[in-house]
Amino acid sequence: MTESVLDYMTRLGRAARAASRVIGRASTAQKNRALLATANALDAARAELVAANEQDLAAGRANGLEPAMLERLALTPARIDSMMLGLRQVANLPDPVGAIRDMSYRPSGIQVGKMRVPLGVVGIIYESRPNVTIDAASLCLKSGNATILRGGSEAIHSNRAIAACIARGLAEAGLPETVVQVVQTTDRAAVGALITQPEYVDIIVPRGGKGLIERVSRDAKVPVLKHLDGICHVYVAAGADLAMAQRIAFNAKTYRYGICGAMETLLVDQAVAADFLPGMAAQFRDKGVELRGCARTQALIDIKPASEDDWSTEYLAPILSIRIVDGLDQAIEHINHYGSHHSDAIVTEWQGEARRFIAEVDSSSVMHNAPTSFADGFEYGLGAEIGISTDKLHARGPVGLEGLTCEKYVVIGDGVALRGQEPG
Repeated sequence: MTESVLDYMTRLGRAARAASRVIGRASTAQKNRALLATANALDAARAELVAANEQDLAAGRANGLEPAMLERLALTPARIDSMMLGLRQVANLPDPVGAIRDMSYRPSGIQVGKMRVPLGVVGIIYESRPNVTIDAASLCLKSGNATILRGGSEAIHSNRAIAACIARGLAEAGLPETVVQVVQTTDRAAVGALITQPEYVDIIVPRGGKGLIERVSRDAKVPVLKHLDGICHVYVAAGADLAMAQRIAFNAKTYRYGICGAMETLLVDQAVAADFLPGMAAQFRDKGVELRGCARTQALIDIKPASEDDWSTEYLAPILSIRIVDGLDQAIEHINHYGSHHSDAIVTEWQGEARRFIAEVDSSSVMHNAPTSFADGFEYGLGAEIGISTDKLHARGPVGLEGLTCEKYVVIGDGVALRGQEPG
């Protein structure tokens, strides 16, 4: 009898739960050996990876995939090199598992501290880019977690070929191949099963478009680590160095339009708007950025009117909305009302303005005199990231190895200290 999708995903879940206990107690050396062996396996399997990827590209072309999607799907020699480099970089990162902090004696005679431990089983759902398979697997493995990876159907052959390399790396390190499992079916029911199995899966990380993340967030019975939108702001304050502000705003928008840290709304204090906006607008126009503005902005520069929807839109494109505000209070109010709690920046030389902005803007990353395009785990020194969280529980902002772990209390006694009994 043919195995149902639910039965298949349940089998993967049981295997992942068992594997999580093995990888959770693995030594740093053993985990690093698996990562480095996987890098070597990728190098040895270049021909197989390219052949599998060509199957996906051919299917994508036949199905009318957009050129940008095909570009993301392609496994070029440079991307294979990048995957290998990523594995080696993760191997060189400090292992957070087992670290104990804040160990201290209590009046009763016991010692109390906290130990960092893996989450257990991490389910990751992602689209298009097959190199995410390596990124996700390496971070979960190093942090002592088993993982179930459900990539997009358009990359199924590439992901299977990469999974075979990961399995070889795990075997070489003496670890079960079920530490990293790539879902082999393209049936969408697999996602529904994965996100509703709290007995097997401890956390879900969706990486993809807004539709995917909304669906997972709505239907999951497992905690979800996510961000829905990257509606990021740069506020050019009254105390800004305007030449610096132009450099920061330009980089925040144009470094890459499609990243979640790209600036989508530029806020400008009315005290500096007349001096700042004409030159800034000219720079954006030269770059081909479409500008939309409030009525006061339109009075200063020739741009399209911004609608109410513009303030809460993540363009991921060369489009920018601009609003002139009356001061710091209105800027903070605008960001906290329309923003997505992702990344927001202030440009100012006045430390009082900067301190208030940093304290009062409710976002996972708040920046002073730096562009929001820096919102990235690698730039933050995490080495790599599994994603960015705008939630407030467990992890917030770019999530690296430490964000894939949690803490438990460790209590050490001497056999003499007893509850309710005075020491000594």
